This record gives sequence, C-alpha cells and structure tokens, in this order.
Amino acid sequence: MPVKNFYITTPIYYPSGKPHMGHAYSSIIADIFARFKRLEGFNVLFLTGTDEHGQKIQKEAEKNRKEPKVFCDEISETFRSLTKTLNLTNNDFIRTTEPRHLKSVNDIWNRLIKSGDIYLDKYSGWYSVSDEAYYDEDEIEERDGKKISRTSGSLVEWVEEESYFFKLSACQKKLLNHYKKNKEFILPQSRRNEVISFVEKGLKDLSISRTSFSWGIPVPGNKKHVIYVWLDALTNYLSALNFPNTSDEKYKSFWPADVHIIGKDILRFHAIYWPAFLFAANLPLPKRIFGHGWILSDEKKMSKSLGNILDPIEIIKNYGVDQLRYYLIKEVSLGNDGSISMENLKNCINNDLANNYGNLCQRVFSFIKKNCNNKIPKAGDFEKNDEKLIKNIKNNVPKLIELINEQNLNEYIKLVVNFSFEANKYFNDSEPWTYKKKDPKRMNTILYIIVEQIKNISILLNPIIPISTKKVLDTINISDKDISIENIKKENILNLNKELKNLDILFKKIDNDN
Repeated sequence: MPVKNFYITTPIYYPSGKPHMGHAYSSIIADIFARFKRLEGFNVLFLTGTDEHGQKIQKEAEKNRKEPKVFCDEISETFRSLTKTLNLTNNDFIRTTEPRHLKSVNDIWNRLIKSGDIYLDKYSGWYSVSDEAYYDEDEIEERDGKKISRTSGSLVEWVEEESYFFKLSACQKKLLNHYKKNKEFILPQSRRNEVISFVEKGLKDLSISRTSFSWGIPVPGNKKHVIYVWLDALTNYLSALNFPNTSDEKYKSFWPADVHIIGKDILRFHAIYWPAFLFAANLPLPKRIFGHGWILSDEKKMSKSLGNILDPIEIIKNYGVDQLRYYLIKEVSLGNDGSISMENLKNCINNDLANNYGNLCQRVFSFIKKNCNNKIPKAGDFEKNDEKLIKNIKNNVPKLIELINEQNLNEYIKLVVNFSFEANKYFNDSEPWTYKKKDPKRMNTILYIIVEQIKNISILLNPIIPISTKKVLDTINISDKDISIENIKKENILNLNKELKNLDILFKKIDNDN
C-alpha cells in the first residue's frame, strides 16, 4: 500500500515580541490535525517557524540596541521554546534567516523575472510598518489625527520610493477561476467570500521591494533593494522542502501543501498574493488555506493598553498544557472569533475534563483493581445496550475523519465528548457493582465494554490532550504503535492478561478562587 503524505503548516510567526495566545492557538490547531493524520497512518510533515526580515524587525532591533540577526536569534528561540511548551509535534522549525530559505527566495524571484511578472517603477502610497502591508485609500481612516488601517488599526505612513512591482493585476481572472473551481481552497466559507469580494473589485500591481531599510534578502542583481517581506516569508513553505530542487523526494512527497493554518488577519497574503506568486512561478498551489478567527479576552481584543492579555505560558504553568489545548478547541468555534476567560477555563477543566473523562477513567480502573485482580475481565455475551454503545463510536469513525478533513474541530470534539458522557451513563445505569455476586459474568462484560470505550475515546482525544490520554492508554497497556484510528474499529486489542498500571488523578478540580 502506497504511503499517504500530509503537509500542514502554521503561519510563519513574526518575532518582534514574545509569543502570545494567537500564536498558541494557530500552533495547537495545526498540531491537532497533524497528530490525527498520523493516527490515520499518514506520513506527516508539520512545519512552523519565524519570519525574521523587514522594517519592523530592524526598528525593534535598533530599539534594543542589537544587531538584527542577534535580536532575531534571541526572539526566535522563544518561539522554538513555545513548540515544546505547547507539546507540538512539528517536524521542522524554519527561520527566514537560514541559507536554505535564501536559496528558495532567490529562485522564486528569478522565476518571476523570467515569467515577465516583475518590473521596476516608483511606489507611492500608504504603508504600515507594523503589518508589513500596503493599503489603498479606502482601506485607511483618520483617528485622533493619525492615519490608520481600518482592518488592523495599525498606523500607516505615506511612502514614496523606487520599487519593483509584481503584476498582481494580471492574476485577477486566474485567481477567480481557481476559487470557482476549487470551492474548498479557502475555508471557512466566510473567508472565501471575503477574498472573492476583494479580488472582484480589481487588483493593483504589488510593490515587492523596498529601499528605505536594509534588513532583508537583497534583490538578485540589485542590492539597493530588499525583497518585500511577504514574498520572502511565504516562500518558507517551499524552503522546508528543499526547494528549488523539485526533484528532491521531500518536495515531491509533500508539495502542494494540504493545508496552511493561518489567522484571518493574514488571509490576503495567503489567499491572494501567495497563489498569484505561485501561478507566475509555474508552481502548484496549496490545496487549502484555512483562516481562523481572533482569540478575544472577555469579548475584547487582547491589548497591552487594556491589560487583558492572557499569557499561554503562564496558563500552562498554572493549569497544564492539555487543559489549555482542550479549552481553546472546545470553547472557540474554529473560523470565528472566540472569547476566552479564566472563569470559563476553570469551568471547562472541572466539567469536561475532571468530572467527565477523568472521573470515568478513575472510577472504572479503581473498580477493576478492587474486584477483578486489577486485570481487564473477559467479556461474556453482549446485550442490546452493550452492542449499541460499542457500535456508536465505531460507526462514527468515517464521520469523525470527515470532520477533521473539513477542519471542523468543534463538531469533532462535541461528538467525542458526547461519547464520554454516554460511557459514564452506561457505567452508572449498568451498575456492575450489583452483579459481583449474583452474576459475575455480566459484571465482567460491563467492565470489558466500558474499558473498550475508554480506549476508543482516549485514542480520539489523543490529538487534543496527548499527555493525559497517553497516561490512560498506558494504564490499560496500549502501546504507542496500537494508538491508531484503525484500532478503534478492531476487536481484541485489549490485553486481558496484564495488570493495569496505576493512574494518578488526571485533572485536578479547580476552586473558583484559584
């Protein structure tokens, strides 16, 4: 059977400051999809990294009295450290200051020159250093005597300088045709509609070089110019595949990417500029771009001035990484803006994790330890309610796979959480403790079935809360190689001869005043 490959990426993060909740959210989403596809048997490449060029970085480095590269080395390391803190399974961490990336960007530039899609002219218009983006007149407004972007709220300034331009206007029809033919190229649909609406209004040629600063990749053949940071940054998705060597096994296996996970604020760059560059370079387009919403704090966008920034690292220190991963996915509808709060986080940990899944595992394993010599008992004949419970998860596996493939994490987790509630209800209603003397075979059957459910639920939750589910699966002697979607469908995976290992409390309940 041929190997199935899957390539997923996070946004390439701009390290002008320390990582925040938005970075954590994008990374966790991508990690969950990567983990699930591995459970399906896919060969997964999961990429994240840092975008380290541009005027904003140069200014921040100057402010900190450091050379740009030294500044980037330090800040990039905080993002690399975040991958460990979030328990990510990324295969690669790319930096745009690496030699492999320089080689890729130079090749892309030369391809665009060869195709005739780059020309030299003069640029004048509104530019945001903070966003590294150009804005049209109708995209800015005046607030408190300052010109700002309507979408980001960032300060813009009038810029006039010599610039190389990319013929973005020539790509309009090609882009619209691609959107039309590939209805899931941009998800969710609201983002797709937003992009189509923008492109239909008409596209202007894009300034893709700057002369007003030096921290960037020089334009091949004209070192007075540095390459526009987004043309530089987006190429990272190819750099990680040993591009421009298109004969390389890594490139052939993983390009085009299956899905770019991004925040909605960088949708235009990924859904318009990136495919346009690739069209001009005569390279395949990624299969999907998924733009998620913003993480809000108590219904408000996080900002230093409001003092409402929630630090993911601090939350993990206080409550645990699985707890944060679960909460963000459960509470925020993927694709929409989502508001989070410490109170809701605590309630989620208590209700979903401690009282539901955690409590189920503790009760069942404790009962087996006391009444079955600490071994999973052999099942007898199944009754109708036994069959119903067992088949419920197995019959829903195709639907669960479909939900993941559609990036519908919210429906996925709702379904899995419901399995856990049903398992708890089955255990309570079946009352195995009442059968210990009068019908031990029936008690054993109930216990076998409930452990089978715990196994299946744990496998399905594993991409989301990997540390906790690994503890549960270790307890029932399920090895790493047996943690797979395929083994949800199979019988007789449970080892009835081995004693259960000890399981400490998975999720500590949190008092409201903590």
